[in-house]
Amino acid sequence: MRFAAPDEDDAPVWARADAFPKAPQGWGWVDPKARLFPCESRETLIEAIRADRDAGVAMVWTPHHSHLILPEELPEASAAVLTARRRRATDMMAEAIDRLRWFGLMLGGLSLYILYQAWHLVPAHIPASGRAWFAAKALITSPSIGITLLMFLIFAFIPWYQARKRIHEIMVSHPGEIGDLVPVLRFETWLEWQKAPVTRLILGLMVLVGIAQLLPGHSLEAAGLLKDRYHNGEWWRLFTAPFLHGHPLHFVMNAAALLYLGRRIEVFARWPHVPLVFLFAACIGGEASARFLAAPSVGASGGLMGWLGFLLVFESLHHRLVPRSSRRRLLAGVALTGLIGLVGYKFIDNAAHLGGLLAGMLYAAIVFPKSTSPMRPRTTITDRVAGSIALTVLVLAALLAAFRSMAV
Repeated sequence: MRFAAPDEDDAPVWARADAFPKAPQGWGWVDPKARLFPCESRETLIEAIRADRDAGVAMVWTPHHSHLILPEELPEASAAVLTARRRRATDMMAEAIDRLRWFGLMLGGLSLYILYQAWHLVPAHIPASGRAWFAAKALITSPSIGITLLMFLIFAFIPWYQARKRIHEIMVSHPGEIGDLVPVLRFETWLEWQKAPVTRLILGLMVLVGIAQLLPGHSLEAAGLLKDRYHNGEWWRLFTAPFLHGHPLHFVMNAAALLYLGRRIEVFARWPHVPLVFLFAACIGGEASARFLAAPSVGASGGLMGWLGFLLVFESLHHRLVPRSSRRRLLAGVALTGLIGLVGYKFIDNAAHLGGLLAGMLYAAIVFPKSTSPMRPRTTITDRVAGSIALTVLVLAALLAAFRSMAV
């Protein structure tokens, strides 16, 4: 069984029979690195699916299909797929609980230490209620607590919540419902197999500037968005700051978001809009930050939030391009970003986030008209020229950020 629209010509590209590579002869499976593992028979293939613990069986092939398909599209493998998914969900839940425990202990221990230190800093003649208020205030305003709470939220609580939700969905499922997951799984798998050279180029620029930041110097002062200098004429900081990052965690989070969001735009809206939206949203986000936040700013979050806002509007206007439940993940990304911004408001530039998000939404609403077609928009000469100019600006901005970071 294969998921597709009734008419292949009227189906989005990821739902068509030829969306994935052609199938070899016989039976077998493919791992996420595109390595082929032939099997002797259907039973051997089903057993490989059943024994899969780490999502190693990305796609399969059979003599009855001209192209690779997902394991979930093989009716006789439904029970094996469900068994593997339940085992994987259980493993993820156990790992998430361990993370929750360790990060919780870290957060609790640090909180107790800060309360103890603050309590003993208050003179002994101060009443207990006053000392308790001072200690609580020290805990709430502590930068260390804010960073640790963010780490707890990102690396412990959210993975635990996702694992809990997944294990609930899997445990109440039965083999006959596996086929309902095919559209989203097929879309996400197809998207991962698509090349996105412009997205990777922008990531490479971030890596280049990140390496420059590791060298001796003061990159924030050299190329960050220092508001007083920006207002005094150093306008170029609006372009260099998005390529700088405050710490490795900041870089890793932005790099992960960049790969996912950028690939999605490059595949569906085409490559010129990747640099165009990023540049526009980063500038608007930077300007919002300069107007509403006095502290220096660095990071690609304005541009990335622009990509997220662009996709929210673009995929709503072209609703047949992607599954509905896949679009919900973008909304979840906005909600998650808002939650992180609320928890870490002292360290996160919420003005840049909101400015970039609105800029990306506005760009999509103006540039792309609503469409009921499952076909991806085509690029025009104007798109390619404008995209090339925007990409050139980003390359020059990254080189300037790297040069100034090393020169100071």
